[in-house]
Amino acid sequence: MGEQIAAGHFRVVDFSVDAVTGSAAHFVRNNEQHEVALREFFQRTRSDYTRYNYLGEWHSHPSFDVRPSVTDVGSMLSLVEGERSIDFAVLLIVRLDVWLYLSHSISLFVRGQPPQMIHMT
Repeated sequence: MGEQIAAGHFRVVDFSVDAVTGSAAHFVRNNEQHEVALREFFQRTRSDYTRYNYLGEWHSHPSFDVRPSVTDVGSMLSLVEGERSIDFAVLLIVRLDVWLYLSHSISLFVRGQPPQMIHMT
């Protein structure tokens, strides 16, 4: 979940963590837990959807490359091309490497457009 700080620029301000489902090789979002996190976030931000909103998904690839898998891309495309009126979503994949270096990839999914890699500043 994030805050739009300028046109096209967002700051991540909160996220949900599912420590129960999935495994080191397979991510499964716990929809009920995620809904609770979103509801609490929107209560804290007074449902100011023009400033604060859901940005997308994140998960780790602890033993794999941080590029999105075919499954990752399919899941994100189903979000933005589906019936839930989600115009765009971002997928952040992270991995902790040697010496505490954080590897990451960020992919932007926009309805009607091919996925694109973006850079974090």
